[in-house]
Order: sequence, then C-alpha cells, then structure tokens
Amino acid sequence: MKPVTIVEGLAAPLRRDNVDTDAILPKQFMKSVARTGFGPNLFDSWRYLDAGEPGQDHARRPLNPDFVLNQPRYQGARILLAGRNFGCGSSREHAPWALLEYGFEVIIAHSFADIFRQNCGKNGVLPVELDAASMEQLFAAAESAVGCRLRVDLERQRVIGAHGFTAGFDIAPFTRHCLLNGLDEIGLALQQRERIAGFESERLRRFPWLAANLCD
Repeated sequence: MKPVTIVEGLAAPLRRDNVDTDAILPKQFMKSVARTGFGPNLFDSWRYLDAGEPGQDHARRPLNPDFVLNQPRYQGARILLAGRNFGCGSSREHAPWALLEYGFEVIIAHSFADIFRQNCGKNGVLPVELDAASMEQLFAAAESAVGCRLRVDLERQRVIGAHGFTAGFDIAPFTRHCLLNGLDEIGLALQQRERIAGFESERLRRFPWLAANLCD
C-alpha cells in the first residue's frame, strides 16, 4: 500500500448526503477481489446515461454532462468533497478501491459511515471529517470559477487551502500510523515475519508429524 503523507491537488465537490456504497460502486460490478478495474464504474449510475453492466466499453458509453465528475474543470481531482454520512450502506471494500483507482486519495466529508471509514484506512484512502462551516467554505471554493486546490497534511492533521483556509482534523492513531507507513493488514502481519517464522519452526520441532501434513 502506498504511504499517505501529504496530498496536494484539485478538489471536486459532491454535494450529496447519505451517499451509499451501492452508489459509489454498484453491486453488478463486484465480480472480482483483485482491487483493480473498478475506477471506470465509480458512481456509475450518475456518471453515465445508460444502464451499466460488466464488460462494457466505457469509451462508447454516453456521459451525463450534469454530473460533477464529468465536468472538464474537475478532471484530475485527487480530493473529493462530500456531505454527511458518506459511504453508508453495505460494507463492501470495493467502494474505496474504486475511489482510489479513479484517482481520489483523500475524501473530505462532514461525516462518514463507520465501516466505510475503516475500509478507507485499510486501503490507502485518507478519510477526513470537518465541521459544517469548514465544509461549506470548501464547497463554495470548489464550485467557484477559481476552483479549490488543497494541501492535506496527515502528519500535522491539517487541511490547508487558499485565502488563509486551514482546518485541523482528528483521525484514529492506528489508522494514521498505517496510512503514514503504507501498511495494510497484510503489511502489518509481515512486520512480524521473524516471530511468525520462529513460531512455525518451534511448532514443527515439537510436532514433527505436522510437516508430512503440510506436504499433502
């Protein structure tokens, strides 16, 4: 997993509350656990005018010109602004996989569904919660003619923008540690590889008959 320290870039505004994980990545696209291939179907029912099905040629699909992510001014955004209770619904990890593959490394929202927040941290997406007043400032800036570019500093736990905007945010220390060091659950386990190897060696010394079963 890629470490997250400082993310700088354009912010795209999604002024919607209660965006559930089926809106983020509709269920019909959950055909793999490879963590890749989901970016083109992020917000599928909002981005496209046709009904989305697996295996389609996305270059041929009609885009919804009214959806914010289809507007040229927000192309290349690395930060998504969202409303209240973002990521509610089912607990699918495919939702943060799709967000990350599309290009979003940070989601700034008024609040997140608990399981979605945890899944973001496990998959390299930084979830940032800000108060309503700060979110309104960011939305207004992102929707203005100038647009909104932000610097999100995980180490200092600050969001910094133009015209003196700055806001602190809280994050669970364990999630912060994992994101800063690029550690998912497998990475955390591999930090203990010597202890794991030692345990396995001692186990086979004490119970040598297990070695035969391992070869079956």
